[in-house]
Parts: sequence; C-alpha cells; structure tokens
Amino acid sequence: MKLRLLTVLLSIGFLQTVFSQNKIPETQITWDTWGVPHITAGIDEELFFAQGWAQMHNHANLILQLYGSSRGKGAEYWGKDKLENDLIIHTLGFDKLADEWATQQDPQTKKMLNSFIDGLNAYATAHPEAIEESNKIVLPLTTKDLNMHSMYVVFTRFIGGEDLGRIQQWPDMGSNTYAIAPKRSASGKAMLVQNPHLPWWQEFLFFESHLNLNGKNMYGANLVGFPGIAIGFNDVLGWSHTDNSIDNADTYELELKDGGYLLDGVRKEFESSSTTIKIKQDDGTFVEQELPLLKTVHGPVVSQKEGKVLALRMVGLDRPNMFMQWWRMINSQSFDEFESALKMAQIPFWNVMYADKDGTIFYLFNGLVPKRTEDTWEYWDRIITGGKSADVWTQVHAYDDLPKLKNPANGWLQNSNDPPWTSTIPMTLKRQDYPGYMAPFYMSFRSQRSARMLMEDESITFDELVDYKLSTRLEFADRILDDLFAAVDASDNQKAKEAKTVLEQWDKASDADSKGMLLFYNWARKFNVWKSSNYSKAWDKSSPENTPDGIADPSRAVELLAEAATDIETKFGNLATPWGDYYRIQYNNINLPGNGIDGSMGVFRVAWPGGADDTHMYIGGGDSWVGVIEFGDSPKAKVLLSYGNATQKNSKHNGDQLQLFSDKTLRDAWLTQEAIKSHTEAIETRTKNGFILKQ
Repeated sequence: MKLRLLTVLLSIGFLQTVFSQNKIPETQITWDTWGVPHITAGIDEELFFAQGWAQMHNHANLILQLYGSSRGKGAEYWGKDKLENDLIIHTLGFDKLADEWATQQDPQTKKMLNSFIDGLNAYATAHPEAIEESNKIVLPLTTKDLNMHSMYVVFTRFIGGEDLGRIQQWPDMGSNTYAIAPKRSASGKAMLVQNPHLPWWQEFLFFESHLNLNGKNMYGANLVGFPGIAIGFNDVLGWSHTDNSIDNADTYELELKDGGYLLDGVRKEFESSSTTIKIKQDDGTFVEQELPLLKTVHGPVVSQKEGKVLALRMVGLDRPNMFMQWWRMINSQSFDEFESALKMAQIPFWNVMYADKDGTIFYLFNGLVPKRTEDTWEYWDRIITGGKSADVWTQVHAYDDLPKLKNPANGWLQNSNDPPWTSTIPMTLKRQDYPGYMAPFYMSFRSQRSARMLMEDESITFDELVDYKLSTRLEFADRILDDLFAAVDASDNQKAKEAKTVLEQWDKASDADSKGMLLFYNWARKFNVWKSSNYSKAWDKSSPENTPDGIADPSRAVELLAEAATDIETKFGNLATPWGDYYRIQYNNINLPGNGIDGSMGVFRVAWPGGADDTHMYIGGGDSWVGVIEFGDSPKAKVLLSYGNATQKNSKHNGDQLQLFSDKTLRDAWLTQEAIKSHTEAIETRTKNGFILKQ
C-alpha cells in the first residue's frame, strides 16, 4: 500500500514538473535602453497583441495619422492638405478591396491582424494622455484600417509609385543587401547585410522589435503600423528585401468616344460610380466634394484630360496574405521551409536575399511579374497607348519562372536595386534565359561599389562587413577623377587647377570630415552623373563593374569644375570645407554632422538630401534599418535604426540613434536573456486589458 502511494505521489510530481516546463509563458514586454521591445509570449495572439501595444507606446500619434489617412478620410480629419491622398485612395478603390480581403484572408492572417489591432486599441484606451486631441477622432482602429494602410503603402508607394508619380521626391529610394557564403567568410559562417533605404518620415519609418514565441527568437523590423517582421532573422536564418527593378504596374492612355473609351477601336462603357469626400475647413466646418469614379478593363482611371484618360493596372490586388507570408518566413527553421513560404507569392514586390546557419545563401527576384504579349522591356516601360486588349495582362509568372540563385560559385550575392543579372560578378544569371520584360539591364555606380568591395576581399571578417556597409567612398570619384585631372592638366584654367589640388588630397569619401567632397559634389551635380552622353565610354554589359568611363567633353568638365570651385569659395570661403559642415542631420531638434550622399555618386552608405538652405543641406532619407548578421551556433548581430525607435514627442528614443549614425557606428542586437537583462529600462506584464509596469 505504501509502495503504491509512493508511486502515485512520484507520478503526480513528475506530471507537475512536465506541466511547469510546458506551461504557456507569461506575456511580457521588456523595454531596453534603445526603446526596443523584447516580447515574450506563448501563443500567436498574445504576441501580436503585445506588439500592437508596443508599437502604440512608441508611435501612437503617427499610427493614428497613418491609419486615418489610409482610410481616405485625411481631409475630413485634418483638412485640405490631405485631400490628394484621399483622392488616390478612393480612385483606386481600396475601401471596397478591403472588404473583399476580409472575406479572402487566411484564418491565421485574420487572427494575427485582429490581435495586433486589439493591442493598438488597448493601449489607446489605457493611455489617452499619449494621444493628441486632433488624432483621437481616428479611434477605434479596425482590421480594415490595417488592410487599407497596407494597400496604401504597397500599391501607391511601391508597385504603382512610379506610375502615380509618387516616388520622385527622393532620388534613391531602394536598399542594399549582401549574402556571404562560408567560402568567402573568414569565420567560415554565412553572413547577411540588411539595409533598406527609405525616407525618414511617415509611412516609411521602421519599428524594431524582438519577438520570442515559446523560446523561438525572431528579431528585425517592419514598417510602423504593420504587424510582425518584414526584414529579420531568427536563430538559424535571415533575409532582407530591396526594391527590385520589376515592372508590375502599367499605365494605359485611352481615347474617349461618346462618353466611353476605345478598346480595339470599339467603344466601351466605363464602369462608373461616385463617392463623397468631406473636407475640414480652417474654421472647423466641412464642405463636401463629389468624386466621380471611372474604371476600364485595364483598371481605374487615375487621370483625365481632353479626349483621353489614363488607367492604371497593378498586380497583387488578389493577394491578401502578405503578413502571413512574412510570419511564415520568420518562423522558418530551414531553407526548404523558407522557400515554401516564398512560394505563397503573397508579397508582390521586393527582392529577397537570404543566408542561414547551414551556410546556404540565396537570392530571389521576388514579386508578381505579369505574363505579357510583347517581349521587350522598352514596350512596357512607358505609358502604353492604343487601347489594345492584347496589352491587358491577366496572369502573373509562377515562382519557378523568376530569376533566382542559390549558393553561387563566387561565394557572395549582392543587390543594390540593380536588375538580377548583376547579383554576381561575373554574371551567373543570364538575361536571355528569361522574358525580355522580366527586368532591364544596367548596373549603377552604387551597385558597382557594392560588388567591388566583395570582389576585392577573398576572406571577409564580420568587422570588415560592417565597414563595407558603412563605407562612404564614391565609386564615381574613383572612376572619373583621373580623367578630370588629365583634362585640368591640359587646360590653362587656374581656378580649376586650384580645385584639382584640393581634390588630389581628398580621400574620395563622403565622411563628415572629408575635405574635397563638397567641391566634388558641386561639380558632379553640374556634370550630371546620370547622363550617359557625358562619358566617352558608355556602360557595357561585358564590363559592368568598370563602365561608364572617360569624359566625352573635357573642356566642359574643366569649366564646370572652375564654376563649382567659385561657388564653394564664394559661399564657404574654403575649397576644403569638411563635408559634415555642410551636410547635416536635422531631426527632432537634433543637429549633427552628416555623412554619405545619394547612391548616384556610387556610395554604398546612402543618405540622400531632403532639403537645403543657403549654407546647409539636410539628410532626408537613406539608411533606415541596418542589420549585419553572422550565423553560427547563435547569431551575432549589429544593428541600427537610424532615427530611433519612437516618434512620440516626449520619447527619449525619438532620434536617440542619430549620434551613432553620425559617428558611423552600429550597436549590438541584444538577443540573449543575459544581454537583455543588463540593458533593461522597464518591464511591462500582461493584464486583462493590456500591460502594466512591473514593480
């Protein structure tokens, strides 16, 4: 009897131990000293609720402004300055599309979005003091708001951005990324560089978070207002995105006839409807504006002029599970699982660059590429005229059709928004093996600098990879200065010779203390880097990393250098004025020396101008999220979120990483419990209605 009782007690003890070891972890947010939330949870719903709460903690007013604008009610909430956005949203039919997506989304997607939105709303309820009065009208938030905001970002800023004329405010929106195989890594471990370049404002800002679901680590960033992680890594693998040279939107010019439009010479009726937009006036009253909506077989009419209309056709309107694909990507534990997630084809844009613990590296020209009738890039890279039904594509290419490359012989992969063909040098992917409309053929100076740094290093250390990521050396300067100097030597222009003396001492970099960069930049703008006829040797696909080269008109180049020198001397009094004295970071009342420049100069560390006055130019975008990861027994990572992880006015994390940006320094990603504990600023624990600070 005693033996039987002892056996029962031992069994109970064993079961209690098993239960204790497998119990659902308490949902908790640990805030580190950079304002990054380290979220632990036992189930998906709790994780996304906590992430919604954390995003609202750092970005409450920004999220409400973004969601309110993406509803198409910005003018109603905040006035006529938001009217243009409202018109685009209603014209493209996002309100109706969001209702369709709500019925089509995977149940797991719905659960993710609902939980995230619940977290946003819970924070707003618990902390009304964090929300400006003008933004409270947007509450409560819904999953429809989230879907419409994702549509607004993806379709009007990326897929249809160029067609809608909405990406011309910044010169180099894109990204860099590297994947280094063990054979080219000094440690014998694969490495990855994540480096999107986006404007430093509004819907383009990133949010950094560390998620831990039942012990599974996930780290990275997503755009503010989006759930999950879109560029990230876990304990065994990681990936990055870059804008790709994909054409998956087309604008059609159609002739009008008798109130309809012509298709194959035959008149067709528009699909017509209308909506009413309310516009808040300065005195608080409202006026209403009727917006007629017209649709053709091509897509919605986005512009009208006498006798003609422009209609826009975009891919991805039937892909409602983008967030679920990213969630499966970050949860993958092998390349096969990761590729299975890619085959969902719910992310309609953006290259994918991948590396993992097993040493696999991989590049995918990801996205939805229409199957087209005409087989040339040039035919589709324009406003398409004529109203031919043959030009109205209805299908997209499958995953297997897309350019991709796994474990190339050279041991590295790169993309700096160049077409897929130059992901390796020498080129492995061949353009002739794919439809002519798949991607164009070019290699910019930035992409050449990107490839050159890897080509010249047979054994890359982690620290060297960080240095390459932060490099501000100008490929354009390396390419053209010898020709410019020869032209100056052959001339009798004394001012140009003075300028040459300064440029000979310059380090060909755009660091804050670089003396000569300001002079060279002024000359390069006058010279016009983009204009192919300025070079005596055009870009050549047989030597993609060494062309264009030479100066077609040396006399003009010398005159422009003299002009540039006179400009600098007149304005600054010194031809060797340090670059950082002129190029500044000005953000949230922070003013620091800048470095880098837009990628047209062949700089890998992109920081493009966003404004200028008589004596200064200011960074407006570029390096946003940066991650450099080495995959070993556990990942080693350096990261930076250039502008900080918060936009709330009273947050100390609004701009707190800009000093690191100015200093060209990355910070450690705190991944282990020990590292997180030693850098903890606050801990919040889950309650019935949200979170409270742990005492």
